[in-house]
Amino acid sequence: MEWINRLNNAIQYIEEHILEEVDYEQLGKVACCSAYHFQRMFSYMAETSLTEYIRRRRMSLAVADLQSGEEKIIDIALKYGYSSPTAFNRAFQNVHGIAPSAVRESGVTLKSYSPISFKITIKGVEEMEYRIEKKESFRIVGIGQQISSDMEKNFKIVPPMWEKAAMDGTIPKLCGLMDSQPMGILGVSVFQEEGNGRYFIAAASTKPIDETLEEYIVPAATWAVFYGEGTSRSIQELESRILSEWFPSSGYEYGNAPDIEVYLNADPENAKYEVWIPVVKK
Repeated sequence: MEWINRLNNAIQYIEEHILEEVDYEQLGKVACCSAYHFQRMFSYMAETSLTEYIRRRRMSLAVADLQSGEEKIIDIALKYGYSSPTAFNRAFQNVHGIAPSAVRESGVTLKSYSPISFKITIKGVEEMEYRIEKKESFRIVGIGQQISSDMEKNFKIVPPMWEKAAMDGTIPKLCGLMDSQPMGILGVSVFQEEGNGRYFIAAASTKPIDETLEEYIVPAATWAVFYGEGTSRSIQELESRILSEWFPSSGYEYGNAPDIEVYLNADPENAKYEVWIPVVKK
């Protein structure tokens, strides 16, 4: 229940700052996790990204301002954080399907998005295989790219990284370096408190590397490790279930270490994988 309360406190924080640039780092602090982890939990549980949710809330509130007729569209645009009427018009049409200037016309259909409220629901009919594993720090080697605390931006960065690694020989190269646990090709999301992050496609290795690769030391941590099989879509479904079903009743919360996806074989249509989530006891 405490975990659900934290999520709802974060939603309240959004409502209190809806006319400002919402501070994702502060949101994470309210929810007692990193900004990155909060966005992951939110997107899986709300089935929309945090950025899109905030956009919908603002455009829902903007309708009332437009209908009152007391403010100019340019003033309403500035009120909700848009520097120009054109940007506001585009965002408004994406949500409502009509221009802001058409709101007061008779018969127009508008959309209303109320604040989200998280509640505990009964799930868990389908079993989940997991183990708790304590592991000392270990070295990974691979390719890395900077990512941000904004998950929407990262969705445009990470998939092309994997496509390029599959085409340019990076994946076979990493397979040849692999000599440590966890054994598999790794997708590692590293975030610090200040919101800077780096995503690695890597392998756990003690071997020397050339200048085309970089290394990172994964800190010692306790991990909840979940096994799964299927396609790339099924790993997303597993991660969704971990955050929405397992965490609320687990007695654990997010730890201060990277998220790790471990791909145990190379067949994308019949994948075998593990999801490593850093955890600490509540």
